Amino acid sequence: MRVVYMGTPDFAVRTLEAVADAGHEVLMVVTQPDKVRGRGKKLSFSPVKEKALSLGLRVEQPEKVREEAFVEELEALRPDVIVVVAFGQILPERILRIPEYGCINVHASLLPAYRGAAPIQWAVIDGLSETGVTTMYMDKGLDTGDIIAQRKVALRPDETGGLLFDRLAEEGAALLLDTLQMLKDGTAVRTPQDNAKSSYAKMLTKEMGRLDFSRDAETLERLIRGLDPWPTAYTRLSGKLLKILRAAVVLEEAVVSTGGADAEPGTILNVEKKSFTVRCGTGALKILCVQPEGRKRMDSAAFLAGYGLVEGTHLGV
Repeated sequence: MRVVYMGTPDFAVRTLEAVADAGHEVLMVVTQPDKVRGRGKKLSFSPVKEKALSLGLRVEQPEKVREEAFVEELEALRPDVIVVVAFGQILPERILRIPEYGCINVHASLLPAYRGAAPIQWAVIDGLSETGVTTMYMDKGLDTGDIIAQRKVALRPDETGGLLFDRLAEEGAALLLDTLQMLKDGTAVRTPQDNAKSSYAKMLTKEMGRLDFSRDAETLERLIRGLDPWPTAYTRLSGKLLKILRAAVVLEEAVVSTGGADAEPGTILNVEKKSFTVRCGTGALKILCVQPEGRKRMDSAAFLAGYGLVEGTHLGV
């Protein structure tokens, strides 16, 4: 099929690669404009642009896809389908009407659940047992178009946002190829979404990672996993930032049995050779992996070997 591909972040790279490898004719890759990053103020390409250039594909980066010149360019290409994966701009109806088979979106949730910007991380944070990927016909709403196909993925007990991101990127690429074949064969279905069952996965912020130890340990442990590798969960130790990257839940019964029931949330209950335990509103967290301010990621054993942490220390200040 003649494809125009629109995408920007890492999640969209695997699908672009799969479309090209499957022999589809990629007429154009559309991605967000380059950004200035870092202290050196160097221009940074999006992951999709980097992949497209490595594949020898044409790349366009309009500030706004609704610009008249760009829309006319798309119309002149006459693509069979426009594939959109985490592109970052809303497509106007004029573009939605261009391709014969429509504009097809790959979304990292089982729609109508988790519409929006961060469905992968929220699936972990909210403690879902399963999530998945969806292909749908795009319309003028936010992730509201008719569903074509879905694939379910079971979450693992140690699932992080990063691990699930990689798994769903692979599933999304495979599902998109199946969807293109269904479109070509005329077997693609249209299943309207039940808006009454919809939910929204709001955008992540760095502030979301601040650990409030008055919350229960199970909720905080899921937050830690969901925000890994970005924006990461964090607290403060002696005024310095301490990222918490992996933890295990200690049940309330165990906290009570070891005499920590009356400790304030955020208090370090005990320090062992390979971990330290922090009191939460209910239960506690055994901290297994951290990243101190200005340092690299390390397991707690390495951190404790170089930091004289003692019981009774309070985190968060």
